[in-house]
Amino acid sequence: MNKDLKASAPTDSEIVLGILNNSEVVLRRLYTAYFPMILQLIINNNGDEDDAKDIYQEAIIVLYNKIKSGDFELNSKLKTYIYSVCRRLWLKRLSQMNRYGGDIRDFEEHLPVEEEVDDHSDRDIQFGKMESALRLLGEPCKTIMEDFYIKNRSMQEICERFGYTNADNAKTQKYKCLQRLKKLFFQQK
Repeated sequence: MNKDLKASAPTDSEIVLGILNNSEVVLRRLYTAYFPMILQLIINNNGDEDDAKDIYQEAIIVLYNKIKSGDFELNSKLKTYIYSVCRRLWLKRLSQMNRYGGDIRDFEEHLPVEEEVDDHSDRDIQFGKMESALRLLGEPCKTIMEDFYIKNRSMQEICERFGYTNADNAKTQKYKCLQRLKKLFFQQK
């Protein structure tokens, strides 16, 4: 086998067979093949390299145990499966650490294992850009956007909260804020 092939990511079947046959070489290749993708996921979502290593280790253990138990059925690329497991583990950890205020169950329907990893990465990049644009937006626009689009508050509630004379004025302000947010979002590289 030439060196380039040994250094490349192992195929899905090589990984499954390697785990079944207790191959340390395949496990080492698995560890290096997909870790950069998981590192990016964790760093983009309030984590650091140590968090990424922990989450990746846990995901590999999940994969290893599933394959060894004979309970493993791959319905997507292994890369997608590992990404999805890491994402779920990270969201669970964030909710346990209260860095994220939501409920992990809110995301389960949005994390099907069948989706491609590239879609997840693109979405994470878009969310990061939106978060950055919201930070740049400033008050009261940031709060109006969050109240309406994230907290699902009505225009009447927003009107009362910010002291607008009526819901139509609040709606006009929301529109102006949305236009500024779009501008900030699309200006980012």
